[in-house]
Amino acid sequence: MEWGLQVIAWFQQFSPALDRPFQVFTLLGGEEFFLLLLPLVYWCLDRRIGSRLIIAFLLGVYVNAVAKTLAAQPRPAEYAPGRVKVLWEASGYGFPSGHAQHAVVVWGYLATQARRRWVWALTAVMTVFIPLSRIYLGVHFPHDILGGYAVGLVLLFLYLRLEPGIGRWLGEKGLAWQLGVALAAPLLLILLFTTDDSVTAGATLMGMSVGFALERRWIRFDSAGPPWKRVARYLLGIAVMMTLWLGLRIVFTGLEPATLFRFVRYGLVGVWGALGAPWAFRHLRLA
Repeated sequence: MEWGLQVIAWFQQFSPALDRPFQVFTLLGGEEFFLLLLPLVYWCLDRRIGSRLIIAFLLGVYVNAVAKTLAAQPRPAEYAPGRVKVLWEASGYGFPSGHAQHAVVVWGYLATQARRRWVWALTAVMTVFIPLSRIYLGVHFPHDILGGYAVGLVLLFLYLRLEPGIGRWLGEKGLAWQLGVALAAPLLLILLFTTDDSVTAGATLMGMSVGFALERRWIRFDSAGPPWKRVARYLLGIAVMMTLWLGLRIVFTGLEPATLFRFVRYGLVGVWGALGAPWAFRHLRLA
């Protein structure tokens, strides 16, 4: 950690000149950005890749919540108050870095599926500069970043190896089986480890998984189409999603039990993203 403070100090010698660029990169690794990016892929670019990317990301959020709580490592400002300039607000434990882990999982998965040079180039930029921004902004030690890389790479490797087989197995089962897995697996994860982040990931995963199963049976949405329809789909879908995400947070503030209302909020966000939005697109002839 002492070595990590020296690394942070070296990066922060370039402050404030590089504050804004690194703040932008750290935004690109946050919840709000993924709330915008993942539906874009699912609704407007490639439904199959998008649905699998969403599941990979949500499983990663859950794993990161578990790892951080078990490791219980402080952030730089908590370890050495007054010795680090904190240029961004961050809460919770530091190791492993969620920004580093999610950058590897999300952009790594996109690169392996899209197989375009520009996607690989974008992946390289994101997986380098998003984690570096966390060091520069004083919210992570270098070893937090290395831990995030390690966890992200393991998750990505396992997901790429196991997901196709599990997907085929579920595809051969009936709707009842698919819904049973979609309900039971996230609920089990939440019951095994209950924190705000694990409830967020589990509830969204449940809503999305149920929505994916029902969408394939009832709607069979196709993400192709002319550019104007894709733009219209995205604007409509994200407007409703942000209304649910922000509106329910305001409505549920102060209500108890908070964990239950968090579960309901993120579950509804997931159902809308996977099922409600595709249904609306089909009925409005946008897909």
